Amino acid sequence: MAASPLPRAPVSSSSAAAASPWGRALLLLRQRGGGSGRCAVVTAAAPGWRRPFPAASVAARSAGSTPGEVAVDPKVEAILDSVKWDSKGLAVAIAQNVDTGAILMQGFANKEALATTISTRKATFYSRSRSSLWTKGETSMNFINVHDIFLDCDRDSIIYLGKPDGPTCHTGAETCYYTSVYDALQGSKPNQDRQVVSTLYSLEDTISRRKEEIVTEGSGKPSWTKKLILDNRLLCSKISEEAGELNQTLLENEDESRTISEMGDLLYHAMVLLRVKGVRMEQVLEVLRKRFSQSGIEEKASRNKS
Repeated sequence: MAASPLPRAPVSSSSAAAASPWGRALLLLRQRGGGSGRCAVVTAAAPGWRRPFPAASVAARSAGSTPGEVAVDPKVEAILDSVKWDSKGLAVAIAQNVDTGAILMQGFANKEALATTISTRKATFYSRSRSSLWTKGETSMNFINVHDIFLDCDRDSIIYLGKPDGPTCHTGAETCYYTSVYDALQGSKPNQDRQVVSTLYSLEDTISRRKEEIVTEGSGKPSWTKKLILDNRLLCSKISEEAGELNQTLLENEDESRTISEMGDLLYHAMVLLRVKGVRMEQVLEVLRKRFSQSGIEEKASRNKS
């Protein structure tokens, strides 16, 4: 489904297609990591963030404005008018984690909620039960800091793409979506640690569970992941080996399938190292996201200075 980006304001420091080589590498990882692949996560494209941001979009409320009115920049007004609001003036608004792609929550927005979100860069919704606006985090302080906003091709639903300050669900879970229908059909109870995740995060979860099994069950059932976690030298040697084999696919002009396979191997072993070091993939992706607006040469120069 196509997405139309809205005008963007400056942001403060706070799915791959199977037809592509990267997408096939992720599919390979899912097969190796044991991920079921039942859940698909739609992720907004990152390259748009590299474009310059316009000035603030929503002006301050004028003295003559009546309560609930917001003085809006004409460009933003045009965007608001283009949304296909339902008979009650609402549209579905979905919050998505900018780094993991996880769907955090779903609510509703009206014109004022969307205009407020554009202006404040805090995910704001319209409460149907209270008939008023509410900003996610205004009570819990777990705000969702919006980096971009997307409209679907029919312009009747909205995605707030942002970074949460903490758990999104009122239950304390990271996301409101942790009840799997397929798990329920098999008799499993909802697990708040269960999330709607992509292939990469399914693999990360599998690696984490293998590490937990070492603590709770000892050696237990044989597992290559467990073996790597318990042997730093073996893990490091495998990462070096897989990096070398990936390089060879370029140097020796090997076919695409070989490159995909070796990238899958390297990424898997690198993710095991991250787990050993207690680092989450989300943290790595956040660092990469923050580099989008900086050239590689500038970034390397800043490292040398520090």
